[in-house]
Amino acid sequence: MSHGLLTEAELEQAIATEYNPARIQFGEGEPLWVNDILNVGIDPVYLLETLKQKFLQAGGTLLEQTPFDQATVHAQGVTVQAGEQVLNTRLFIDAMGHFSPVVQQVRQGKKPDGVCLVVGTCAEGFAANHTGDLMVSFTHIQNQCQYFWEAFPAHDGRTTYLFTYVDAELERPSLEALFDDYWRLLPEYQAINLKDLTLKRALFGFFPCYRDSPLRYPWDRTLPVGDSSGSQSPLSFGGFGAMIRHLERLTVGIDEALSQDCLSAKDLQRLQPYQPNLSVTWLFQQAMRVGVNQSLAPDRINHLLATIFADMAALGEPTLKPFLQDVVQFPALAKTLLRTTAYHPKLVMQLLPQVGLPAILRWLPHYTALAGYSGLYPVAKALEPLTHAFSAPQQYRYHRWLDALRYGTGNDYGA
Repeated sequence: MSHGLLTEAELEQAIATEYNPARIQFGEGEPLWVNDILNVGIDPVYLLETLKQKFLQAGGTLLEQTPFDQATVHAQGVTVQAGEQVLNTRLFIDAMGHFSPVVQQVRQGKKPDGVCLVVGTCAEGFAANHTGDLMVSFTHIQNQCQYFWEAFPAHDGRTTYLFTYVDAELERPSLEALFDDYWRLLPEYQAINLKDLTLKRALFGFFPCYRDSPLRYPWDRTLPVGDSSGSQSPLSFGGFGAMIRHLERLTVGIDEALSQDCLSAKDLQRLQPYQPNLSVTWLFQQAMRVGVNQSLAPDRINHLLATIFADMAALGEPTLKPFLQDVVQFPALAKTLLRTTAYHPKLVMQLLPQVGLPAILRWLPHYTALAGYSGLYPVAKALEPLTHAFSAPQQYRYHRWLDALRYGTGNDYGA
């Protein structure tokens, strides 16, 4: 899915590694092996340089090593101060990420509703490096956290990550403490001796997530995308993948907004619509974390996840595979919930006090909206030919509504 940005040959050259299969396993549960899910590694240096040259050849201007200072919105456009450069544009697109100064201005210091802490390395010296792990947990709850692992072959060896879902309370472990646990547990996880590894690089960071997402800027002629927009899943936390998935929608929508001069705050907010299939996953994230003062059985989360993933696998690839690719669809979700409730009622009853009644009550409207959106999308799609009689701004708004229904129900999956 390169949208014409890369030729097939360039896309092949950008692929640094490929592997199959990948493992999913929680605690003592049976391992689940899947193929063709997050199994491709990209050479970022080649990819970015290739896209950069194409951007420049198309007439684009790239200002590297240039800081963003401020943007001033006025009736005719936006004036951007970037170091010594003064730029004027009709539309300001913010792709500066979670910590964009513009995002911070809108969020006004609001505490994130969830955080993903992650540490990891790429290293050489692993004896076995032909399979990967999508999500593995082999320890019980510790430090009021459930630790998850990810591993896959890389161009320079093997990449391994330790990550955990938490709230933003001050009592949570620091990244330094999490890295200590990474080094302590890595030998058991990968059956290796640390002395045998040659480190290539290390990674550590955190990803905030807000229930009040996607973020909509209150100003005309301004639009957040990627991490800035907060349009990622609270499970994956990465907006780059979300932006790639939405690249066609954003490209077409932005082009239409510019061509039809639909650049008011209200019109641009239609490019960041409510997506119920993302909002429903907040409950899943909450079920995978432990409150600061919460008391749970040590194997509670592992047992829960092992059961649910086994149920999804039993329902077949059309249920499991989209979820693993961060796409939630109502039929698959409904079938999974029904099966888990029918086959494991005790587990469901344990889950209710774990996540709490307020979380369930917040989740139900999103689940209902997902069902409603799923039923409405084919109707809206069938009526689209009638919009040719609409004015250009009306067509723009209808197309954005149709996009909201399509992407908000996962009907873009496989397109």
